[in-house]
Amino acid sequence: MDASMINKIQKAGEYASQPERATFTSLTVRFHGANSSYVIRLDAAGWSCTCSGFQKYAICPHIMALENLFKPMLKRRPLPYAPGQNIVSDVEKAKRYSGEVDRIRLVSFECSFEGYNKTHRVTYDEGRWTSTASFFAQRGVCSHTMALEKILKGLVEPARAQPAT
Repeated sequence: MDASMINKIQKAGEYASQPERATFTSLTVRFHGANSSYVIRLDAAGWSCTCSGFQKYAICPHIMALENLFKPMLKRRPLPYAPGQNIVSDVEKAKRYSGEVDRIRLVSFECSFEGYNKTHRVTYDEGRWTSTASFFAQRGVCSHTMALEKILKGLVEPARAQPAT
């Protein structure tokens, strides 16, 4: 391993301890609930979920769990509770789901990542990473993707580093 890669790994560790450096602009998640599987999305228009609770109340325990898990990276207010929603049950489910990350799989996301020198765009799509960092263009990984792998451990596939040329 060369010195530049060691430097990026060290920087990734520092960045991973500061998840607020990343801001999700969009994401798609597969969520395996107690009864079925759902797809949750976040984009410029806001949250959506394929579950019946979201269809009825425009909020659900799946989104509430993601808001809890990704809070430092969302930079948005949580969805408000809805009239008629079973708040106690949904809060309990969301709390339980937040601790059961094996139910959650990030399919794709786009985020901005504030590095020490500039902000980079990082994307993930079913195991394929991209980053606007020049080191990523050379090596297929960078401190930003490695930090996100640590932050999102178990929810994403790791980026594959290329050997130095």
